[in-house]
Amino acid sequence: MKRVGFLTSGGDCQGLNATMRGVAKTLFQKYPDMEIYGILEGYKGLIYGNYRLLKSRDFSGILTEGGTIIGTSRTPFKYMRMPDENGLDKVEAMKSNYKKWGLDCLVILGGNGTHKTANLLREEGCNVVTLPKTIDNDIWGTDMTFGFQSAVDIATNAIDCIHTTAASHGRVFIVEVMGHKVGWLTLHAGIAGGADIILIPEIPYDINVVVDALDKRAKEGKNFSILAVAEGAISKEDAELSKKELKAKRKKNPFPSISYQIGQEIQEKTGQEVRITVPGHTQRGGQPCPYDRVISSRLGSAAARMVIEEKYGYMAALRDGEVVPVPLEEVAGKLKMVDPDSAIIQEVKGLGISFGI
Repeated sequence: MKRVGFLTSGGDCQGLNATMRGVAKTLFQKYPDMEIYGILEGYKGLIYGNYRLLKSRDFSGILTEGGTIIGTSRTPFKYMRMPDENGLDKVEAMKSNYKKWGLDCLVILGGNGTHKTANLLREEGCNVVTLPKTIDNDIWGTDMTFGFQSAVDIATNAIDCIHTTAASHGRVFIVEVMGHKVGWLTLHAGIAGGADIILIPEIPYDINVVVDALDKRAKEGKNFSILAVAEGAISKEDAELSKKELKAKRKKNPFPSISYQIGQEIQEKTGQEVRITVPGHTQRGGQPCPYDRVISSRLGSAAARMVIEEKYGYMAALRDGEVVPVPLEEVAGKLKMVDPDSAIIQEVKGLGISFGI
């Protein structure tokens, strides 16, 4: 009998259930009597032995359902080799449960940290197949991650809604979009939402250039402006600091996030009223959009075929419109960043959108 463990780890996003459904439906076509172990709350469940057996019916009606039916949690990779508070060796515990349950394979859905741990388990002898989940679209080796387009739709809608109130009151509005290390989500939502200024982590901004862009719009008779700002946006000055120096500076920073700091600086330098909107975790929630339902189904089906063919140690990735296997060791530990010199950045600059440089 085939036994496969499903595990979702890290932050939730749209498409997790749709992707598991794609894997399960394909596997049940091949193995009607197979067992799927739904490992609860991510790697925590694999460490402490928490799971529930999932039947074919558990995957019905979840294509459009957000979140994850087996729960998730964050278990940082950097702590995986450290014993827990009771001295438990986490890696050995995961391997032990994998063997005790008699699993043929682990199907793991997650982002960058999740893939690091998945690769660790591969190195430790476990059969692993992974799927690229994140609203940040920052997993190396795939053109697209599921969850990204749904989050873009939500962030874009937030910017769309801000347009009317910004125009009515003649204010500067900052919409803070998720993304600590990469700016794909802010970039795409900013373009789609018609933002005038887009600030992302990969392109450190100069506040004076931002102010100049706002002044230029005001002189052109435009009574409002909208900034799409990634939560990881960083000034040129801060970008030159060491990690230690930056951490110390942020510890003393009185602002709840970078958008509030930028907002105050703009208000002081221009005299214009500034308002901040933070969609926050709404960007992770709700139903997956149709595009995500399609790629989740495709990626899930392809991952199932890898399990059937015993092609372990790979991530199912979307490249040039096709789903292909990418070796886990090539994916783990790498981030897919926005290239400041890429065509999309140059094209957006051509539209007159400022990146604060």
